[in-house]
Amino acid sequence: MPPRANIYPELRVRSPREQAWGLFRKNTLAMIGLWGVVLLSLLTLFGPWLAPYAPYEQFSQALLMPPSWSDEGNIDFFLGTDDLGRDMLSRLVLGARLTFGNGVLAVLVALLVGGCIGIIGGMSKGLKASILNHLLDTLLSIPSLLLAIIFVAILGPGLFNTLIAITLALVPQFVRAIYNAVSQEMQKEYITALRLDGAKHWRILRFGILPNLSDTIVSQTTRGLSSAILDITAVGFLGLGAQPPRPEWGAMLSDAMELVYLAPWTVTLPGLAILLTVLVINMVGEGLRQAINEVMD
Repeated sequence: MPPRANIYPELRVRSPREQAWGLFRKNTLAMIGLWGVVLLSLLTLFGPWLAPYAPYEQFSQALLMPPSWSDEGNIDFFLGTDDLGRDMLSRLVLGARLTFGNGVLAVLVALLVGGCIGIIGGMSKGLKASILNHLLDTLLSIPSLLLAIIFVAILGPGLFNTLIAITLALVPQFVRAIYNAVSQEMQKEYITALRLDGAKHWRILRFGILPNLSDTIVSQTTRGLSSAILDITAVGFLGLGAQPPRPEWGAMLSDAMELVYLAPWTVTLPGLAILLTVLVINMVGEGLRQAINEVMD
């Protein structure tokens, strides 16, 4: 017996999240960036098990061996070795945790702290909001890298102190972005309607403000993550961050500067890792921002 035709078709309305994901999937560059971020996340989580050698293991018979596609290369060291005979591929894989992983951690902490302060300031009025506004203007006039260097100079060199410094340098950026977004939302008519309906601050925040902060949070988080990675590598390059022999990409770049003509792969590979990481993060952030904006419009 043939199936009966459905004469009352039901139209399923997709949620805003599903619509944004559908638009994001149509963006080829954004999907390439997403796969790049997934790869970096896997290297961060499972790097010690994926690396072919230990990052500090030295092979005295393979000093400054070029990558495997060179005539003098060896497939056992796919990306070559450095001046101490350490495998470049293993050090780059383990360095993803120190550079990308720590950058994500710093941004999440800065987002949590800065988001709470920004929401409280944006929903406040009078002297409290004015003081916060002027304080943020003062802090944001100083570049984040300079703030990070100042904090590291006070706390002392080292990767942990670098993460604290970069987190403190990123917090004002998140506070300012979320403060401005919340202040703009508080001036809109639907917030006034919620207030006239007797809604408390928590209800206004949950149902009126937070659903409209996704664009600001996504854009600021991706910018902050790119800035955090560049700051971590810059401080490491200056010798104030991760100390040798830890395979942080900025420190690797600094250690290999003297070999730029003798063994250019020791400088090129960490530089490419930093460049591609920042590139894929920005591609994902731009794709998410465009998708969210189209759904909200």
